[in-house]
Amino acid sequence: MKTVAFCTLGCRLNFAETSTISRFFIERGFKVVPFSQKADFYVLNSCSVTSNANRKGRNAVARAHSLNPDAIIIVTGCYAQLKPDEVAALPGVKYVFGVNNKAEIERIIDSAENSQEVAISTTPHNDMKTFVPAFSKGDRTRAFLKVQDGCDYFCAYCTIPYARGRSRNPSIAECVEQVKSLAADGMKEVIISGVNIGDFGKTTGENFLQLLKAVAAVDGIERFRIGSIEPNLLTDEIIEYVATEPKMMPHFHIPLQSGCDELLKLIGRRYDTALYRHKIELVKKLIPDAFIGIDLIVGVNGETPEMFEKTVDFVNSLDISFIHQFQYSEREGTRALKFTPRVTAKQKQERANVIKSICERKHSDFVASRLGSVHEVLFESAKKGGMMFGYTDNYIRVAVPYDKELINRICPVTLTKVVDDDVVEAEILK
Repeated sequence: MKTVAFCTLGCRLNFAETSTISRFFIERGFKVVPFSQKADFYVLNSCSVTSNANRKGRNAVARAHSLNPDAIIIVTGCYAQLKPDEVAALPGVKYVFGVNNKAEIERIIDSAENSQEVAISTTPHNDMKTFVPAFSKGDRTRAFLKVQDGCDYFCAYCTIPYARGRSRNPSIAECVEQVKSLAADGMKEVIISGVNIGDFGKTTGENFLQLLKAVAAVDGIERFRIGSIEPNLLTDEIIEYVATEPKMMPHFHIPLQSGCDELLKLIGRRYDTALYRHKIELVKKLIPDAFIGIDLIVGVNGETPEMFEKTVDFVNSLDISFIHQFQYSEREGTRALKFTPRVTAKQKQERANVIKSICERKHSDFVASRLGSVHEVLFESAKKGGMMFGYTDNYIRVAVPYDKELINRICPVTLTKVVDDDVVEAEILK
């Protein structure tokens, strides 16, 4: 039996697609082994959101090649799509492809051992018009379902539209069938994922709210979470629906990127701080316990110290739970390359440290304010130090003494004690 190992970098969408690729290999009789072990095939699903992501991809290829110099290394994902020649030149790489599907994987498997040269298969972003379905099953309790791909926004700092192509999606009926399949496999929670999920429906003349209502009607799945959604696409009606539908979890991830209107306009975002504040305040008015995560980019070309201070003041004023911040990395072919002033590496790190401090305070306050309250937790099978883990409806990670009878069950708990920044101990309610 031949072996294959997988490594996934980047977003949850990549994890869903890697999981789908792995099933193609398993159907062909392969045994999946950890990426840290010797394997006949290595598959890297890469990211290219920053130069650091590219570096991680190169390092992963180097690790695989060192484990087995004779292995067939396959690289897919955004780094492969954007820099195929650079990836193809890495030691051990045999195949580089951007858009993955079952036919492509099967062709690679069939031809791999006879390949004499590195094969490159990428698609120009304007020609990426076919939606390739994907889903992942995390710990056999939660599934990440891809419902949309691509992006039409072309923000000044971002290469994702070039890597992922134009916005496209399957029909609601197709999504519902996939959710039914996940329910039949015993999944209890589905995370709705995509590159720009609020744009769902461009291909089919439908919309995201219609999708939410349709999947929530599927029997067997008890929880749905919305992945990252742009504030201009997060309609008030969607927020109101989440507030009233028991299956929709009180959990939002809403990219901000900057709290300065001047910079938001410069980098091509499609909202201002007034609209963003309205969304946060409406969520908190209708769903006071909701977890709200945001994205911030620090140090983008053109960000002056005064602009950053406006961002700090704005973020401090928001009732949010977590900040995912990343330092700007220049991306080839983007408009932001021409923006000035340029922010030094030292300034970027200093600004990142400020945002990190705000995040730690916001998240700590959010968790501490929930101690003593009752929440329902979906427990997973992972065991560490005699404890098992799961997430509350509003995305607080909970630990209780391990009990295999709790695996893949949703149970009410009382949150009792903060263990660290990421985990809260709880008591199961009888």
